[in-house]
Amino acid sequence: MSSRAAVDVFRHRDYRVFLREYYSQRKERKAGYSLRAFSQTAGLRSPNYLKLVMDGERNLTPEMALRFANSCDLSGEAADYFCELVAYNQAQSAAERERHYRQLRRFRRFRRVHKLDVAQEAYHSHWYIPVIRELVARPDFQEDAKWIAKTLLPPISPTNARDAIGVLCDLGLLVRDTGGRLVQAEPLIETPEGPLGHQVVEFHRAMMGLASEALDRVSRDEREISSVTLCLSKAKMNELKKELEELREDLLQRYQADEQSERVVQVNLQMFPLSAARRTEP
Repeated sequence: MSSRAAVDVFRHRDYRVFLREYYSQRKERKAGYSLRAFSQTAGLRSPNYLKLVMDGERNLTPEMALRFANSCDLSGEAADYFCELVAYNQAQSAAERERHYRQLRRFRRFRRVHKLDVAQEAYHSHWYIPVIRELVARPDFQEDAKWIAKTLLPPISPTNARDAIGVLCDLGLLVRDTGGRLVQAEPLIETPEGPLGHQVVEFHRAMMGLASEALDRVSRDEREISSVTLCLSKAKMNELKKELEELREDLLQRYQADEQSERVVQVNLQMFPLSAARRTEP
């Protein structure tokens, strides 16, 4: 049997998907291969344990992850990557997920395959990078690091402003028009759902922190920060969530930058539970 898996583990960011693909391909190529056969190789008592893991009904401990890696013909860096991927997928917090993601980035083959991850990571690495992208749409925008740095609230350093422009240009989010002026490549961009949720979480965390600071830093006539507390059914919660998503889409379409644009503003839409769900009677 080959020491290298037929299914390339480095192309996966979800170890359960890798296991499903590996098992499916193995079953096609070897007559009689089954869940029981995998369990025997891994030294598992339950013949259905692999299925439970693939279906998300069981997690893997570090010791079990290594056994699964060996049973999938992974060795060396491939086995190390699989074990780190398990830890990444099963992380319970954004900070823990970020820590394991940085371990995944150590693998050269991962970086080569997932180049777009680097772009998304760079865009959300600092709160001011998306802000500067919007700032470029102002008619009076100056491609000067000092002007950008002092225009943002709170201000940043000219070095950070210069680096942010570089990131936006490298990602193709900012381009130059026929006159050589920096402009947005596209008027609207949205962050898609994807594996780098921890990066987006940290971005939201930073923006909520700025919102908290704005209570003291920004006058009332220039901000709108309010809240409402509701008691809702699960159905109503889903309805409200959908309405907020539609509102966000509407805001993106209705309030695009134009020739009269003056300020970059942040609009946070948040909904989260403040009590546990009602217990259902058995």
